[in-house]
Amino acid sequence: MKPKQSSESEKIDLEHEAAKLFMRWYERNTGEIIRHIWHNRPRKPDVSCYLNGERLDLEIAHLYGSEKEAMQILGRELDHKTRHELQELDKYTDAHDRLLNSLNRILYNKSQKRYKTERVWLVIRNAHPAWSAEQIQSTHHHIDVPHHHPFEQIWIVGDMQGKSGIVQLYP
Repeated sequence: MKPKQSSESEKIDLEHEAAKLFMRWYERNTGEIIRHIWHNRPRKPDVSCYLNGERLDLEIAHLYGSEKEAMQILGRELDHKTRHELQELDKYTDAHDRLLNSLNRILYNKSQKRYKTERVWLVIRNAHPAWSAEQIQSTHHHIDVPHHHPFEQIWIVGDMQGKSGIVQLYP
């Protein structure tokens, strides 16, 4: 049996996985070279890398469907804030509405953050197995990206394993 990780090291591992999946797809789709990730301390975005030789910071978020699903995927109890957010999502029974509401919550919450960096992109990894990159793409015109946010670009990795590619939400 694998020893249990601390929630902080598990969070870092999930962020690194999401960043690597995003970078692999971004490079494949654009031909631009994006390399070398490292983790940052609070008040900075989660991960930094180099895009065409220039520093780029990535803030990472994960999109879950429900509290139960998030706990199952993560294999642990959730913190109070995450638990509350997911309980709010359970109020939406329609899968499309839940997807849209969940994305809008993440966008709103992340838009409130401020970073000490010149360039930061938001990368959201979809962890819900019933939602696909195509469904996410179809919600594009209904997503509410706040007017004031720190992100130069906003992207979604279409699934947990990164098999379905990435979708750009902003600009």
